[in-house]
Amino acid sequence: MGIADIKNNIEKILDDNKAQNITCIDLKNKSYIADYMVIASGTSSRHLQALSEILLLHLKKLGIDNCRIEGKDSNDWKLVDAQDVIVHIFHPEKREFYDLEKMWSEEIPKEKALI
Repeated sequence: MGIADIKNNIEKILDDNKAQNITCIDLKNKSYIADYMVIASGTSSRHLQALSEILLLHLKKLGIDNCRIEGKDSNDWKLVDAQDVIVHIFHPEKREFYDLEKMWSEEIPKEKALI
């Protein structure tokens, strides 16, 4: 399974579980941390937790091991590290505050990308 397939599966899993405003950012020419960043919103802290746990479960079923959830103690944000795909799941207000879409929309030469 290729990285684009993993990204597509993640977007489908999020959509099937009622995540909102799912956006994907191609990071291949912007950063070494991952090839894609998927950003989605949940409706409540329980929804954020459920989305992150469901996503982790489905990724394991697909044979994608070593994934993990960060932000377990946060009510506003979860991060699922799916190796070459980073998934941020935000409460809508926090998503607007951090505005990752704007931050990562600028073209940055890979040689100058930090991290």
